[in-house]
Amino acid sequence: MEEDIRKLWEEVRELNLGTSTLVERLDSAPSPIDFLRNFVTPNKPCIISNALNHWPALSSWSSDNYLCAALGSSEVSVHLTPNGRADSIVPHPTDPSSLCFASAHVERMPFCDALPLISNPKKSVVAYMQQQNDCFRSEYSPLFSDCDTHIGWASEALGCQPEAVNLWIGNDLSETSFHKDHYENLYAVVSGEKHFILLPPTDVHRLYIHPYPAAQYSYNQDTREFSLELDDPVRCVPWCSVNPHPSQGVEERERNKFPLYFDGPKPFECTVKAGEILYLPSMWFHYVKQSPRTIAVNYWYDMQFDIKYAYFNFLQSLHPSYYYYLRQVIQEADVDVSDSSDNHSPQL
Repeated sequence: MEEDIRKLWEEVRELNLGTSTLVERLDSAPSPIDFLRNFVTPNKPCIISNALNHWPALSSWSSDNYLCAALGSSEVSVHLTPNGRADSIVPHPTDPSSLCFASAHVERMPFCDALPLISNPKKSVVAYMQQQNDCFRSEYSPLFSDCDTHIGWASEALGCQPEAVNLWIGNDLSETSFHKDHYENLYAVVSGEKHFILLPPTDVHRLYIHPYPAAQYSYNQDTREFSLELDDPVRCVPWCSVNPHPSQGVEERERNKFPLYFDGPKPFECTVKAGEILYLPSMWFHYVKQSPRTIAVNYWYDMQFDIKYAYFNFLQSLHPSYYYYLRQVIQEADVDVSDSSDNHSPQL
């Protein structure tokens, strides 16, 4: 099983994505037919330069005075965490030997009060302005005219308008753990830089998706301290277990724990700079960090739930990581199963 899955990873790269770990770059916006044929249909990412040169946001949004004049006291959603890791796997609040899925504390505050939390961050509180609910067209609507309402060539290629347009304002203390979205994502960086690590849907098993009990941070304004509380009633969230940048001291342990990730083909990596768009195909797994004070706008277009989606669900239902674990147990026990008469033994 594991050998077959590894062969799939190699063939996908040889036949479709290329053997380089770099994401293909275009010097200008593609035509709708070229975008559809060369990137959407093969489910292949790309970075497009010089596609946002006409946006007033590129020059205006570098000024805090401009942003505050536009938004003033308008309330926005600010995600607060003690470590910049929202929607991520962290130690369980009552059992340090276990893990849980932690969501950020979300607080509504005037934009001009929120901006300094990102521009001049404090290590005890990491703030990220975002809300994945079409927030650019609602909370940040005074800025909407500074950007395109949609990406024209993408809308024509995909045959629809974006379902949601979101605004993201964060700094280098925030990171987004590996996850996937069921959208065709056009991610436009207005200022700063975004750093992506990408894996295609075929590599799903490398991320060791497991159910984790859900928890939420709470922030006490008086004590300036966070607490982490499990959801009640208890619920579990399936989430990727792998951190591609494990901290010093645990790197070897993480490599041994997640060999399909660390011993597999190198992930794709890219840096998206101001004025560039990343096309992130549907169901691609992505881990994201940014430089200090990065502002981005992303356009979510509905994906097609077609035969590729059915193939992905079938692939995800297989569990090569289990077979890897079983093989390790057999090797450690020094058990020879080659002559076993049990025809139901897994093909290792």
